[in-house]
Amino acid sequence: MGSKAFGELFKQRRIALGLTLRRFCERHGLDPGNMSRLERGKLPPPQSREKLEQYARALELEEGSDDWYQFFDLAAASRGQVPAELLADEDLVRKLPILFRTLRGQKVPDEELDELIEKIRRA
Repeated sequence: MGSKAFGELFKQRRIALGLTLRRFCERHGLDPGNMSRLERGKLPPPQSREKLEQYARALELEEGSDDWYQFFDLAAASRGQVPAELLADEDLVRKLPILFRTLRGQKVPDEELDELIEKIRRA
């Protein structure tokens, strides 16, 4: 599912630029077959940070913007990973089980959830 969500975002951004798949690939030296598979979720997002940055720039995502982070977050999620910059915060990592329990529908005390949300906002 993650690869499909990443691919859909990729395609939406490309279309928003007014580019066909072929034209986008010609402009950026990319293989149309691979890009088609990526957009359809048949090919996972690249693991390489450099390649993801190349794609993000080609899609004219502003570095540090919400769209930029969404792009990288979806790529990480499709691999079953938490974004690396979040894992660098040990306090946040200790709080992740609260988030996981919440996502599974288990009751988490409001104060713990509020604390986690605030920590995520500051990260």
